[in-house]
Amino acid sequence: MRYLGLDLGSKTLGVATSDSTKTIASSLKTIFFDNEDYMSLIPEITDIVTEYDIEKIILGLPKNMNNTIGVRAEITLRFKELLEKHLNLEVIMQDERLTSVISNQVLISADMSRKKRKKKVDSLAAQIILQSYLDKERNSNNG
Repeated sequence: MRYLGLDLGSKTLGVATSDSTKTIASSLKTIFFDNEDYMSLIPEITDIVTEYDIEKIILGLPKNMNNTIGVRAEITLRFKELLEKHLNLEVIMQDERLTSVISNQVLISADMSRKKRKKKVDSLAAQIILQSYLDKERNSNNG
């Protein structure tokens, strides 16, 4: 059983999975979709859940820097409800502030071109979201 990490944008969904020990998150892919057609994501996410034996979804919550919920976060919370309804899995919200910034910095430091970065940044953001959750869960279990 693994966890699935998701980073929702208006036209892309970054996807990452944990290993079976729930220690390490790895980027899986970026799914491109028509602007805000979130329902179109359900079949592909369902396939990933089945293929990777996913037991829990960790979804990045894009809070504002002052910790308030803005339009993007509201859309993400509605996507959470959509996922729970169609997949019958627990969806945990993980604060994702700065993950896209960190992702871009990592890719820039790896000397990746802007075009390649655009394809990778979302799945890397999903990986960071999922890794943050895995680390937090491990620390709370060890504390």
